[in-house]
Amino acid sequence: MKKQFYSLLLGLLLTGPVMAQNLAPELSKIKETDLKKDLYDLASDVFRGRRAGVLDELRSAVWVSEKARQAGLKPAGEDGSYYQFYNLKRSRIASSSSVLINNQSLKLWTDVWPMTIMDYQNDGPVTWLNSMADTTKNLNGKIVAMNIQAPAAIPPKWVSLWGFRYTALAVRQQSLVLMRHGAAAIILVADDQVESLISFTGFHFAEGDYSIPGAPEAPTPKVPIILTSKGFDKNLSSANATVAIHLKSEHFDYPSVNVVAKADGTDPVLKKEYVLFSGHHDHDGVGPAVNQDSIWNGADDNGSVTVALLAVARAWTAHPGKRSALFVWHGAEERGLLGSRWFVAHPTVDLKSIVAVLNGDMIGRNAPDSAALLGILPPHRNSSDLVNMTLAANKDYSNFKLDYSWDEESHPEHWYFRSDHVPYAQAGIPSIFFTTLLHPDYHTPKDEADRIDYPKLTTMSKWIYETGWLVSQTQKKPALDKK
Repeated sequence: MKKQFYSLLLGLLLTGPVMAQNLAPELSKIKETDLKKDLYDLASDVFRGRRAGVLDELRSAVWVSEKARQAGLKPAGEDGSYYQFYNLKRSRIASSSSVLINNQSLKLWTDVWPMTIMDYQNDGPVTWLNSMADTTKNLNGKIVAMNIQAPAAIPPKWVSLWGFRYTALAVRQQSLVLMRHGAAAIILVADDQVESLISFTGFHFAEGDYSIPGAPEAPTPKVPIILTSKGFDKNLSSANATVAIHLKSEHFDYPSVNVVAKADGTDPVLKKEYVLFSGHHDHDGVGPAVNQDSIWNGADDNGSVTVALLAVARAWTAHPGKRSALFVWHGAEERGLLGSRWFVAHPTVDLKSIVAVLNGDMIGRNAPDSAALLGILPPHRNSSDLVNMTLAANKDYSNFKLDYSWDEESHPEHWYFRSDHVPYAQAGIPSIFFTTLLHPDYHTPKDEADRIDYPKLTTMSKWIYETGWLVSQTQKKPALDKK
């Protein structure tokens, strides 16, 4: 029944004003050899995974901007440059922090992981709980410790970043109850599931939090929440157990950067409007090693789209559309869509001049004849006109079998909200999201250039180009759907 509904829905969408048209004029300019060469360069160990807030991301931005210049794009950043710089505000637990159990010092980020970034000092006895049923005890002002409990709703094993989700849900579930009962500090001991993936989740806690100036601050617990590795339950539950917690927070500003470039349109009126091609050039940098490889190269995520946009740029400058094209390679996407949030808040062109956002994230893996499109089903769809054009472009050229299930509001990945089109859609700009979805190498050092399906990446790049061409050539810009 659900598949029949989607077929009917898409049939209705395709009866809109945009049907099959002539193909974009420079499809042949998008070449597999160029994509492969660029991606092997960008996703090499030289750029050390392009982590936002470190020099590696800035170096990758210089590489992207030079490639954009070679493709014939004009600078569209700030001060006549290809760049839009902004500060990342980073907060983390300082290395001078300490946690002692029974006067035994625990090794920070090996034995113990403070999960709350705050300044805090407290020395005292431990109140050990055998289960959540023990919350009937008086916990007001106490340092409370217990084994971590499995969350009430465990995410399916196939969901990405499973260990992090499991840990975060379990910690949140327990800590909210313990805080309501007045706990002054919370120590949770890892179970087998948390322990097995603690190198990845613990790396996240050690890195701390990132934000941008002007962004609303995320709510944080008012008491420290501390995770220990498995086995410390014996120490914490022993008679007369004591804990000394000394946490110190530290705060920094780090530079990050968007790369912004443009190709002017040919129509004297429509050239004042932009089709925006969107992706992100950062990834996860150097992290926990897997099989002695500690560089998380991010070839698919999101080197694939970074080089795809360069290929589209070469085609576009060879034969510009009526509307202008704006290319934005966002920084700091992996830190929370920070580059796209900054650009929408501080656009280098009039935000109202952007008629559509074509965003891509991970477009080079999985079955060669399949892809996914997000922003196509309610409530994510915000422009049926743009959906029509995107589907028409697929029908005209790429003919991918499209998976719409990841766009369902109930999908546990919530994939729609995890890429750079979101701030634009929230600002009321027609937006669509191209992807070939997740794979087992997602956010691991195995996401390497030699694992990309280059014929598929070429076809995906051409589909994005074809969609942008249709948007560029229509006299009437894609309309927002009425809510």
